[in-house]
Amino acid sequence: MPIVQTVEELESIYGLPNDASTVKVAGRIIPQYRELIEASPFVALATRGPEGLDCSPRGDRAGFVRIHDETTLMMPDRRGNNRIDSLRNIVRDPGIALLFLIPGSGTTLRVNGRAKLSIDPQLLASFAVEGKAPRSVIVMMIEDIYFQCARAIVRSDLWNPAKHVDPHTLPTPGKILAAMSEDRVGGDAYDRAWPERARQTMW
Repeated sequence: MPIVQTVEELESIYGLPNDASTVKVAGRIIPQYRELIEASPFVALATRGPEGLDCSPRGDRAGFVRIHDETTLMMPDRRGNNRIDSLRNIVRDPGIALLFLIPGSGTTLRVNGRAKLSIDPQLLASFAVEGKAPRSVIVMMIEDIYFQCARAIVRSDLWNPAKHVDPHTLPTPGKILAAMSEDRVGGDAYDRAWPERARQTMW
């Protein structure tokens, strides 16, 4: 299997990016990028740490990633599974990347930068939903921000309802947990209880 060994070899295969691929890169939030951020209810959060890389889904009401100023974003850490993989990484290595998705749109937004965790009481309170504040807020200092072309979304036909997968054809979390734990954890009872448990612990 031939393997690419150098950047020079890679560039000889792909060539150089065109103007449209480079002029879009900014070091701050321009008005058009603000609109994309405020319309997005879902972000993929990438971090890195001594154990390696991590990519975590983050979702909330559209605009949940707050624009503090033109070079700073703030994202509440809502309730989850308490693994804190992403947060653990940020504390030890501030490198961070975000990928914003907007339902129905082929345009995605990529943001690279550095982050820290804030537990300022007033900041946490400002992100409260239904009276419940997050336990921390990710504060991101932007280094690069740019939109991604729509080819990946178009190829995947991601937003086409006719292509949605019937969840009943996939393994459930309960079944996966049961298989991984030799039936000590999970199972049908876990799946039956999850909707109500999620409703009560959404925020």
